[in-house]
Amino acid sequence: MKFLNTIDSKFFHDTIPAKPMGKYVHFITIRVTESYPLFQTDGELNKARVRAGIENKEPISRLAMFKRKQSTPERLTGRELLRNYKIGDWEKCDYNVDFSKTTPDCILYGFAIGDSGSEKSKVVVDTAYSITPFDDSHLNFTLNAPFENGTMSRQGEVTSRINSQDHILPQVFFPSIVRLKDPTEAGFLYVFNNILRTRHYGAQTTRTGRVRNELIGVIFADGEIVSNLLWTQKIYDLMQQKGKINPPDPLNEDDVLENATQAMIDLISQECISHTDFVGTSFTPLLNEVKSITSNENRLQEMLSQANTESSVYAQTWVLKAGKKEPKKDSKNNKKAGVATE
Repeated sequence: MKFLNTIDSKFFHDTIPAKPMGKYVHFITIRVTESYPLFQTDGELNKARVRAGIENKEPISRLAMFKRKQSTPERLTGRELLRNYKIGDWEKCDYNVDFSKTTPDCILYGFAIGDSGSEKSKVVVDTAYSITPFDDSHLNFTLNAPFENGTMSRQGEVTSRINSQDHILPQVFFPSIVRLKDPTEAGFLYVFNNILRTRHYGAQTTRTGRVRNELIGVIFADGEIVSNLLWTQKIYDLMQQKGKINPPDPLNEDDVLENATQAMIDLISQECISHTDFVGTSFTPLLNEVKSITSNENRLQEMLSQANTESSVYAQTWVLKAGKKEPKKDSKNNKKAGVATE
C-alpha cells in the first residue's frame, strides 16, 4: 500500500530486509524545551565538557540528552497508538517485561529478553547536546511537600520534606538526528509520527518535561551523516558570528531553526556519501503530506496496520523461527543407523 506521493519509492524497501542494505533516512530534529524537564542520572543533570564550536575552540559544558531519554518516550508513543486501535499483538506486549516480538515497536526499535531472543534496533538515536552552555541552560529550584492545609508545619511540627533540584530551563534547544535503517514506507511514517507526537521527555513526565520536536528536514542516504555534536557546534558558530547568542537571554527559536538549517546544508555538502535532501523549503510539502496522514484517523490506522503487517512477516521469517532450536541429534544412534554426522 502506497501512502506518499512527495517521495520516490526507490528510497524504501518493499519488505523489511534481514540484513543491512545500506539505505538510511535521517530525521533532522530540533528538540525545544517548553517547561522544566529533567535529563538526569544519579540525581544530577547530564552534561558534557566539549568544544563550543567547530571554529570556536573554547571548551564549554553542555547539557546532554542521552539516547534512551529520546528513544523511549517516542517508542512508547507508538505503542500507545497500537493499543488504542488494537493493532497487532498489543495485549501481550508489555514494555521491558514481555515483548510480543512482532509489533512495529519491537522490530523497528528492538528488544532483548535474555535467552528468549533479541532484535537490534533499526532506529538509531545518539546523545543530543544543548546549543547554549550548561550555566545558561538550567536553574536550581527548591521543592517542598506541604500538609493538607498548605503549610509546612502542623501541630507545632515542621516537616523536613524539602529538597532542591536542578531543572533545565524552557527554550533550550537540543539538535538531534534520528536515523532509521532500511525503511519501508510504513516504517518511515511510523517513526516520523512518533517523533511528531511525543511531547514529554525525561524524568517525572507526568508533571513536567514538556518538549516539542521541530523537524526541519529529512535526508535519505547510503550511509550515516554528521553527528549531533558536530551539527550543534556548527549551529553555535553561525549564531555566535551573527551575535544571536546573548546569555542569559534565551535563544530566539526562529534564529535557531534558520541557522540549524544552514548548518546542516553546509555540513552535508562535505559528506562523502550519496544523499537526497529534503531540507528547508523542499521539506514543507513532505511534512504537510505526512501530517495529513497522521491526523486522519482512517489513514493513520491504515499506516499502523501496514507497519504491523510488515513487522509480523519479518518476525515470523527471521525472529521467531531463529529462536527455536532444533533438538540435538544422538551421534551414537546416527552412527548405528548409518547417518553421517559432523
